[in-house]
Amino acid sequence: MFTSQGPSLRELAVQAFSSVERGYDLLAPKFDHTPFRTPDRILDAVEEALAASEGSFGDGLDVCCGTGAALGMLTRLCRGRVTGVDLSAGMLAEAERTHGDADRVDFVRADARALPTDLSDGYDLAVSFGAFGHFLPAERPALFSGVYGALRPGGVFAFPIGAPLPPSSPLWWAAAGFDAVMRVRNAVWRPPFVMYYRTFPWGGVRRDLAAAGFAVETLPLEHFGRRPDGSPRWRLVLARKPAGAQR
Repeated sequence: MFTSQGPSLRELAVQAFSSVERGYDLLAPKFDHTPFRTPDRILDAVEEALAASEGSFGDGLDVCCGTGAALGMLTRLCRGRVTGVDLSAGMLAEAERTHGDADRVDFVRADARALPTDLSDGYDLAVSFGAFGHFLPAERPALFSGVYGALRPGGVFAFPIGAPLPPSSPLWWAAAGFDAVMRVRNAVWRPPFVMYYRTFPWGGVRRDLAAAGFAVETLPLEHFGRRPDGSPRWRLVLARKPAGAQR
């Protein structure tokens, strides 16, 4: 799973017994050499779907940008400025090292559950990739409310979401086992490291998006095919702030 340039088992163990922020600070220099980086095929599929359905945007926001895997996509989709937000200073440093020479890209260190007020009403597109496992279900309303506030009226919050895995799938058992280990770890060790694979079910996510004020639709990401019942394996969620919403 890891290349020779990725973290060692010892480094992963140290990260696992750190806080989320400290863990990613430690992992940041080698993060792009791990399976945790969002695959390019996901980014390419999302970019293609957004370009086809929405065209271009003004300003873009990457929520929990990490090392900046999605920033290139945003600079192509957006005509104006692009901002990456992340809690980890180490991850932001890596993102800035890679993308800091772009004159339209800036970075903000912040908790996505409490985005700074100076980001309010500033963006036409917000995206997020691979970060939702770091938020407990009870924290989703604050996360979605913050993104809603950062968007201009008519702005879109877009992110991919996979179809639920059947219990017959080995991946279902792997995810369930990982979540169980993390729950035990967080019950006996402080600070907690919040990272779960099964705390972002589409039904609850859709309700929380609607409660935050978004109008929600999805598009199939056909690059990833369909399940035996005909439903897409991956969808692109488009949560839109109504055009008539108060700023």
